[in-house]
Amino acid sequence: MGNFVENPVNRRFKTVYEQLEKLKLIKGKSDIGKHLGTYNHVINSILKGERNITVDQLYKLFELYGVNANYLFDLSDEIFIQGHPALSEIPSMSKESGVFPGRQNITLVPQRATAGYALSSQENDFSEFPKFSIPGYEGSDMFAFEIEGDSMLPTITSGDIVVAEKMSAHEPIRDNQVYIVVTDSVVAKRIQLIKEGGEVVSMRLISDNDAVYKPYEVDPNEIQEILKVKVRLTNHAIA
Repeated sequence: MGNFVENPVNRRFKTVYEQLEKLKLIKGKSDIGKHLGTYNHVINSILKGERNITVDQLYKLFELYGVNANYLFDLSDEIFIQGHPALSEIPSMSKESGVFPGRQNITLVPQRATAGYALSSQENDFSEFPKFSIPGYEGSDMFAFEIEGDSMLPTITSGDIVVAEKMSAHEPIRDNQVYIVVTDSVVAKRIQLIKEGGEVVSMRLISDNDAVYKPYEVDPNEIQEILKVKVRLTNHAIA
């Protein structure tokens, strides 16, 4: 069994769990497990550092208990978000405690919503999804996705979260840079432009784990959106 005790999200989840118990917002592992869509033994394993908490479970943690995403990602010391309904009846949760005052501009797309993002990214503002911020990354159209699988090893590991910014229609794509490419699915790949007569006729999507995953080409007309990867949240650090 893997040892995930050094994952900062897992470490901070343990603190969050203790605070939720202290504030009487949960009644133990079975209670929070039920609300996060899992079981008490899974919560116990996360608290012991034997497995990672998933992005879907984090999403429910933010939504149900007002936990600050920046705290879980080790970007803030403030555990809770001001004004969340779950905290409204707790006298100790004043404006001076438990909040992160910065502009939260990065939308976290839970894994279960990724398919929906691919289908409706142009129309849906995803305002119901949790947001967080990273100092130095102040763009207005920034999204965070959890990466599954090993196709981008060693650059991106399964379970990492990548933060990407939407590209404007006229922004150039740079060959061999990593992007989030949205077609009927959402993938992280390097892109190479294939041109004929100066026109882009195809895009080659390349995995870093090229011994296992071969490049493939997509028609530009199949691409709904391209987001430029800006930063990666890993189990150990921001790279």
